[in-house]
Amino acid sequence: MADNKLYDILGVSRNASDNEIKKQYRKLAKEFHPDKNPEAGDKFKEISYAYEVLSDPKKRSTYDKVGLKGMQEGAHQGFDDPLSHLFGGGLFGGFGGFGGGSMHRRQRGEDTIHPLKVTLEDMYNGKTSKLQLSKNVICTSCSGTGNKTGEPPEKCHSCNGCGMKVTYRSLGPGMAQQVQSCCPDCRGEGEVIKEKDRCTTCHGQKVCNETKILEVHVDKGMRENQKIFFRGEGDQQPNVEHGDVVIILQQKPHERFERKGNDLYMKHTISLTEALCGFTFLVHHLDKRDLLIRHPAGNVIKPGDVKTVSQEGMPVYKNPFERGNLYITFDIKFPEDHFAPEDTLKQLESILPPRLAFSMPEGEHVEEVDLVDFDPNERSSNSGSRGEAYASDDEEHHRPGMQCVHQ
Repeated sequence: MADNKLYDILGVSRNASDNEIKKQYRKLAKEFHPDKNPEAGDKFKEISYAYEVLSDPKKRSTYDKVGLKGMQEGAHQGFDDPLSHLFGGGLFGGFGGFGGGSMHRRQRGEDTIHPLKVTLEDMYNGKTSKLQLSKNVICTSCSGTGNKTGEPPEKCHSCNGCGMKVTYRSLGPGMAQQVQSCCPDCRGEGEVIKEKDRCTTCHGQKVCNETKILEVHVDKGMRENQKIFFRGEGDQQPNVEHGDVVIILQQKPHERFERKGNDLYMKHTISLTEALCGFTFLVHHLDKRDLLIRHPAGNVIKPGDVKTVSQEGMPVYKNPFERGNLYITFDIKFPEDHFAPEDTLKQLESILPPRLAFSMPEGEHVEEVDLVDFDPNERSSNSGSRGEAYASDDEEHHRPGMQCVHQ
């Protein structure tokens, strides 16, 4: 009887359904993925290989009949050993580990890139989003051959199986240009399937379209443009390693906070009274807490001053109990003109720091001028008037057709 090693690696029974195998593989892949468990690289390779064989009906059937040893021996007799695509050799040490042989990777499919809009609250608190994707999967009816009989397609005779055709175009006497183009008969695939033999499910395309729901876990502390990988969840093609689905986080602008690394920045406007006499206000945080901010009287806040609230920034990725700082930049709103009568202003002046002493100089060189509000429009119009006046004078002296009269 054939061995059960691949089933044991995934932790499923020999009679496990395709859905049970897929579910168990995802669970183990998350646990032993090198990104989360760097020391489990060999274990992850074993899990990936076991899933590659057992998730393919044709390979699983062969494995159930001959086991690992039979598959290894069968590779020398034309059997497509899946591991040879990855490691240029068969199975070693009774599948106790991978080694020996030169490294050889088989062709890999393209990754599917998908942006995911998230809020600053999502990256502060963590969130799980469901993402619906449409992907190509290998047709199960024909096992990816495109042929309803399950037999491999015939080699295209027009291009001799290379997928490209070479033609020559004359450029002149004794000159020709070689032109390479995609074979129209096989559309660049190098093989053809007769109309009557095409699979009725995929219509000879070898793949079918499938809608899949992915659960995207946005962990606390993740950042703008950070990538989340779903290994092997990209589009499938026969005899090609599946690509990944790559989710790229894109943060929406926040109305209150700006993030820089693990720190948060915000601006807050206070009155002149608060700047001089102290203040109290609330900051509604990203986790819906209200932070009570107090500043004592006498500690003057100046325009542009920055104060720090420690450990109230963003959580540190993969270490959410550590957080950055919250930095608050203060702006001062001054009172309107004539906000108090003159006698009140005198009282206010008596308690404020004294003015700088001023001594009025004497002499004709001293001239008192008016200080008015700045108006950029008025200034530009005045400059324009003067310019036009100078231009008019200049035109009078140099108007075409006029000459100076000499006496």
